Amino acid sequence: MKSNCDYCLYYEYDEDYDCMECSMELDEDEMEHYLRGEYRECPYFIMGDEYRIVRKQV
Repeated sequence: MKSNCDYCLYYEYDEDYDCMECSMELDEDEMEHYLRGEYRECPYFIMGDEYRIVRKQV
């Protein structure tokens, strides 16, 4: 399955820059690939599940 940043747990809104960005601490090479859009499969991709917390409460 190819990763899509829009669905990743680490893709978060940054209020300071008013945009979405990856919150993983990428090294210099990884950041270059990310900014150029060259990642085909991100090694850090985790499917974001916003309902996970709700399921634990039930």
